[in-house]
Amino acid sequence: MCELLGFSGAKATDLREPLYEFFSHSRVHPHGWGMMFEDKGPQLIREPLRAADSDTLKALLPELPPQLAALAHIRYATVGAIRRENCHPFQAEDISGRSWTMIHNGTVYSGGETYRYYRRQQGDTDSERLFLALMDRLNEQLKRGPLTQRERFALVDSFITENAPRNKLNLLIYDGELLYAHKNLKNTLSCKRLNSGLLISTVPLDKEGWCPFPMAQVIAFKEGREVFRGARHKGIFQPTLEYITALDAMNI
Repeated sequence: MCELLGFSGAKATDLREPLYEFFSHSRVHPHGWGMMFEDKGPQLIREPLRAADSDTLKALLPELPPQLAALAHIRYATVGAIRRENCHPFQAEDISGRSWTMIHNGTVYSGGETYRYYRRQQGDTDSERLFLALMDRLNEQLKRGPLTQRERFALVDSFITENAPRNKLNLLIYDGELLYAHKNLKNTLSCKRLNSGLLISTVPLDKEGWCPFPMAQVIAFKEGREVFRGARHKGIFQPTLEYITALDAMNI
């Protein structure tokens, strides 16, 4: 019950207008915000407070340089306390030195391989445990040798497809080259083609040009263009009564 925003561009793009609109939604997602962006190197900022109340964000957005790639997240806490360690994005380097960043909207009801990360994680969210499981999967594969872009995509596609059943996995993941996107809940995640790239958001940020993102498929983009698409899987999330009641309470 959070919102996601991601951008993949062929050229550096001024994202301030969509970001202002995106962060204005923090009135109903008040439990934290975070961004990954470039400014003389990759930057990651997270705060456990309403984005609209953040002095850091108010200072950052007017001066934000044009971006080739970016991720942003606003949080409505369902699992995990309101603290910085539970704010998205989550970021880590694999054993090859590649930096991975993930934002998640949803809940992992069927933890599977993620349960073992309770003691390793810095916070206490299911999202962080999912990210740690992905990083371990990557590192196990990297021990056998470097991965091409296609091999990285195949690994991420397999991981998400395996974990999608019974879980809500709306995800944006960035590996420094590819932006991976996935949704498995209807009427969430839309995308908009810009002249300079592709914008993806949980909800449309203006009135023109938005299309629903494909359901239950992992798609990877490079420089704003689709480069890989996985097979459609059957792990579509069916909302529980608890989930629907929570959305009603948020007036969504």
